[in-house]
Amino acid sequence: MTENDNLTTVPTVDEAGNTIIVTANLDVAKFRSKDKYNIRVEVTLPYTAAGELGFPDDATSELLEKITESFDAQLKGKTTAVLTGIYTGGGERNWVFYTFSTQTFNGFLNRSLADFPLLPLKIYAENDPEWAEYDEMLQAVKM
Repeated sequence: MTENDNLTTVPTVDEAGNTIIVTANLDVAKFRSKDKYNIRVEVTLPYTAAGELGFPDDATSELLEKITESFDAQLKGKTTAVLTGIYTGGGERNWVFYTFSTQTFNGFLNRSLADFPLLPLKIYAENDPEWAEYDEMLQAVKM
């Protein structure tokens, strides 16, 4: 397990038996304590796995890291959303955010990805006022 600042990274296994690397943001209290951050948005980027474990090759890993850095830069000092978790493995990277507005989040996403080529993203949003996905992720990383 790696801990850096308020991030914890651990391996886990998904329902299909794939090894998934989960990075959890433990510094979310100021967002979670406000009722308005009740929309969970998941941004998923599928990739061609480099091996049978389902992890990306070096070039794809670099792209994924640059996207994550862009998300972090766009969120720094802002209250648009909070990146609560990152899942990598099984042929995809999934970034999980909580936000107060899908419209505001859309602007953030477009700004974050403006310098990247067109990506085959899957975007999913749902109301999650109890932060159920976040709690489930915490259970996975604290095993």
